[in-house]
Amino acid sequence: MSKLKLTFGCWNYDRTRALMDGSVQPDGIDLNYLNMPVEETFFRMLRHKEFDVAEMSLSSYTVSMFNEARPFVAIPVFPSRFFRHSCIYVNANSGIREAKDLIGKRVGNPEYQMTAPVWIRGILSDHYGVPVDSVTYFTGGEEEPGRSEKIKLDLPANIKVESIGPDKTLAKMLLDGEIDALYTARMPSSFLNGGGKVKRLFEDYEQVERNYFKETKMFPIMHTVAIRRDVYEANRWIARSMMKALEESQRRTYEDLYETAALKVMLPWLTSHVEQVKQEMGEDFWPYGFTKNEATLQTFLRYSFEQGLSKRLLQPHELFAPESLEAFKI
Repeated sequence: MSKLKLTFGCWNYDRTRALMDGSVQPDGIDLNYLNMPVEETFFRMLRHKEFDVAEMSLSSYTVSMFNEARPFVAIPVFPSRFFRHSCIYVNANSGIREAKDLIGKRVGNPEYQMTAPVWIRGILSDHYGVPVDSVTYFTGGEEEPGRSEKIKLDLPANIKVESIGPDKTLAKMLLDGEIDALYTARMPSSFLNGGGKVKRLFEDYEQVERNYFKETKMFPIMHTVAIRRDVYEANRWIARSMMKALEESQRRTYEDLYETAALKVMLPWLTSHVEQVKQEMGEDFWPYGFTKNEATLQTFLRYSFEQGLSKRLLQPHELFAPESLEAFKI
C-alpha cells in the first residue's frame, strides 16, 4: 500500500534534520521536506496554505484561531524556542538606559503579531513595569521595505501601531534615531555595522535570561507545527504520526549534543555547555508535548489576549489536535 504524500515546510534545524535526510520517517507518510527560512515558510503557509504541514509562528497560529474557517490545527511540537531579552535593541542616543525608559518611546516591530515581540512586550510588562500600551509601535520591513502583517489585525484603540513609509526599513530608522528601539527576532544589520549607534537594552543578556528562567521556569516558545485543517480532517492520524517522528528526530539530536567521541557541532566546549544547561534546566531542556509546556503556553496566550491579538483568552489545550494531547501506555 502506498504512503500518503505530504509536504512539510520547515527550516534546517538539528532537531528536525532526521526528517529532512529521511533517517526518520513518519508512520504511513512519504514526507517531502521543504527547507526554507522561517519568513518564507510562514508567508507561504499563512497567505496561500501551500504546504500540508509547516512550522508556524505560535502567534500567527493563535491569531488564525479566530478566523471562522480555523484553517490550521497544531501539534505540541516546538521547533523554535528563544529567550528574547537579547533581542531588544535601542538607539544609543535615545536616552534608554533601562527597561522603564522605553515608556513613551517609538518602538519598531517587523510585525505587531510576530511571536518574538509578543513575548518581549509581555516580559517587559510583567517583569519591568512597561505597559504594552505605553509606547507607539512602528511596523514594516526590518531590512527590506514593504513588509506588511501576514494576518489582518483588529486591535483595541489603546494599542498604537503605525506603518513605516514604503521606502523605509526599521534597521535604518533605528540607526538614524527615527525610532528609539526595536523588538525583533533577527539581529538588525545596524547593530552589526552601526559603529556602536545601536546597542542591546540588556547587554548582559545571558545572565538576565538565566535569571528569568530560574524565576519563571519558562523557555519561551516561538514556533509550533501546524497541519492544514483539510489535510488533518481527511486523515486525522497524521497528527500523531508527525508528532512521533518529530519526537524521535529530537531524541537523536539530544544524543548528538552529548556525544564525546567526536564533536558533532562546531563548539569547542559543547559538552560543558550541555552539562551546564542540563544542570540549570533539566535533562529535557527543550520539551515537546502538552503537559511540560502548559504553563508556558498559558502565559503566551495571556500575552496575546492582553495585547489585543486574541479576541478571548484561549486555553492551551484549544490549540492542538486532540490526538496529539495523549498517547497510549502499556
